[in-house]
Amino acid sequence: MSSQTAVMHIPGREGDPVAGTTRGRYDLEARAGHLAEALYLAPYLALTHAVAAATVFFLFQDQVSPLYRLALFFSVVVPATIATIGARRYRSRRPGEAEIAAGQRIAAIVVLALGLAWSSMPLALFPGSDADHRMYVVALCASLLATTYTFGSSRSLGLLFAGPITVASVLAFFTEGGAVARALAVLLLIYALFVMFTAGRMSRLSGERILDRIRVSEQNETISLLLHDFEENTSDWLWETDAEGRLQHVSERIAQVAGEPLSTLQGAAFAALFLGTRKRRAMSDEIAEILALIAERKAFRERVVEVTIGGVTRWWRLSGKPITDREGAFLGFRGVGSDISETRQSEARIAYLASYDSLTGLANRARFHDAASQACARAVLSGRSYALLYLDLDGFKFVNDTFGHALGDVLLTRVAQRLTGAVPPDALVSRLGGDEFAILLACEDVDDTVSLGERLIETLSAPYTLDGVQVEIGASVGFARAPSDAQTPQGLLGKADLALYRAKATGRGKVSVFAPELEASVRLRRDLEADLKRAVAQGEFTLHYQPLIGLVDGRVRSFEALLRWTRHPGGPVSPAEFVPVAEASGLITEIGRWVLRQACQEAARWPDDIRLAVNISPIQFRSTDLLADVTDALDASGLAPHRLEIEVTESVFFEMNATTIANLNGLRALGIRVALDDFGTGYSSLSYLIRFPVDKIKIDRSFIKEMGSRPECLAIIEAILTLARKLSITVTAEGVETAEQAMMLKASRCDDIQGFLFSPARPADEISRLIADLPARFGEVFPILPVTFRRANAGAPLVEGGASPA
Repeated sequence: MSSQTAVMHIPGREGDPVAGTTRGRYDLEARAGHLAEALYLAPYLALTHAVAAATVFFLFQDQVSPLYRLALFFSVVVPATIATIGARRYRSRRPGEAEIAAGQRIAAIVVLALGLAWSSMPLALFPGSDADHRMYVVALCASLLATTYTFGSSRSLGLLFAGPITVASVLAFFTEGGAVARALAVLLLIYALFVMFTAGRMSRLSGERILDRIRVSEQNETISLLLHDFEENTSDWLWETDAEGRLQHVSERIAQVAGEPLSTLQGAAFAALFLGTRKRRAMSDEIAEILALIAERKAFRERVVEVTIGGVTRWWRLSGKPITDREGAFLGFRGVGSDISETRQSEARIAYLASYDSLTGLANRARFHDAASQACARAVLSGRSYALLYLDLDGFKFVNDTFGHALGDVLLTRVAQRLTGAVPPDALVSRLGGDEFAILLACEDVDDTVSLGERLIETLSAPYTLDGVQVEIGASVGFARAPSDAQTPQGLLGKADLALYRAKATGRGKVSVFAPELEASVRLRRDLEADLKRAVAQGEFTLHYQPLIGLVDGRVRSFEALLRWTRHPGGPVSPAEFVPVAEASGLITEIGRWVLRQACQEAARWPDDIRLAVNISPIQFRSTDLLADVTDALDASGLAPHRLEIEVTESVFFEMNATTIANLNGLRALGIRVALDDFGTGYSSLSYLIRFPVDKIKIDRSFIKEMGSRPECLAIIEAILTLARKLSITVTAEGVETAEQAMMLKASRCDDIQGFLFSPARPADEISRLIADLPARFGEVFPILPVTFRRANAGAPLVEGGASPA
């Protein structure tokens, strides 16, 4: 038996428990197969041996004693009977390893017993028999040796049986003597060797066949498990029909997918997968096409059908092909199906995200572009007018920075809801990005569309309550039409953007209609921006310095650095014209950094008691790089921090955030003074003096200009001065141009004045002259000191002691 099992080798790593387990299981199956083949013919072999023993018993009754004949008969019949019974019992159960080993041992004993029993026959019968009986003995020996083939793949059993018979026969023939007997012995030996050799060959072939059968069984089992696992763990499932189109081998997976009991699907028509077996479902064109292909016995691949099971829509993808036998006879169809519902839903979601904004659910820029393209094309062909309302939220950035992006997202969602609820049903509301929205609609009347824009502003400006926080924002709208203003989506959006820019520039919260002159102003602005970029790169800027005069002694307290630009070509450009462009283009940060460094270098050469004032843009003040820029400028110039004064406008505090507060506190910690410029022009100005630490306020020139003619202006100035003294804040009056204004401010105990009365802004090389000459100029304005003013009727100042303000 070991010789057969030795031919089997299962690949695997040495010491691999899995490979060892597989090898052991294969070995067990092979041994069971060898034993089963050996026992398969056991009943027939037992009957043959019993007949042969009976024949010997009766044919040799005159040649051999009855005792030997009886002994031979029972020696053959008893083992043969045992083999028959054992074979029947073995086949009736699935043997384990112990039973297989026991079966092999019993089979070997029984076969050896038979071989030994029959080996006595030639020794006992051949010598004393006549010629006819000797011929029978030779024939019987040859026949017994031929039964070696019946042991199948067990070569060891054949050797146990044939070996004793061969040895005894050859010995009996040789010992008898005579040339014929010896020749028979040689021939029988040759025959026996041939039989054992060919039996061994057949045993090896039989062993290989057993191994092949085991491997095929194992592969079929593996394939079955893989298919089962495939159906259990994927959305795919296998299906099969017979020649009549009835479902075969229906799995639990198919029944689950089809929503039908497995028992009703087995043997049902293939159409039952789609239409059901109990409550019939609707037949779609896709289903009908697949059924037609099956009826025509044509293969199909990846056909998608939509089915409704239990009220839920599902999508299946099916492939199938006809199967035939070797003769080409049609046997049915076999194929694979997939439930691609999740994939279809994902594709639908992707398609949705490609056209709609994920946050608000509004159409996105791509969807807007497609709709605007169609609207523009219809407008050109039919002459029908379409309107684009380009909307931008005012104050959204403040809400987003103050309360966080999460609340900002909620606010955008609420804005989207208000917009969709306020526009006509056929209007397309899109979110183009950030806080920008576009509304595309048919425009029958311009005034009606403008009114719609105004209603939208009113709707969006109503307060919002978001997570317990009440916020308020506004909106500005730009309005453009197709085909009168533009005939392409890009052109229409560009024209609406120009109108929106004008709406925001003229005070926000308005609807601005596009006009052709806007393009000219924008073109000029773009040219100015291009030249401004060149000016930054080529260093076309210079700094002038305007002095601030102390009203106590007329000495120069500080100089304010003012930016000047001479455009090449074009001449000087007013800061009021180019600074807003620099802020909008983002150049203001780089320009402000240069101003800071250049001014500090100039101020480092001034007397130590004179300060430098530098204006910082709100954009630059909200930058996280501000403290680093200031520190670098001080380090590079050597200017003491207490000599630097940073001027900011009230707009810095409109959108106060963590960065702004950190910059403000950081400047104060360095010892740098902070001045509030243009004080009084914004709302709630007085609250800033309490909420935020400043060292100086500069009263806006608009109050100074009319203080002599409007008593209320002087009253406001005196109120500011009184409040500043209480808070220990220095006050500077800007735009002082007349001696009367200076005298009134001195009488009101203002600290410093600044204006053309003493000097406009001058280049850096005139600083020394100004420091030396301005005290004398102060003496000319105030010839008698001290001077006390009192307010006369009509608000005109009078000088005590008869002094006239020359």
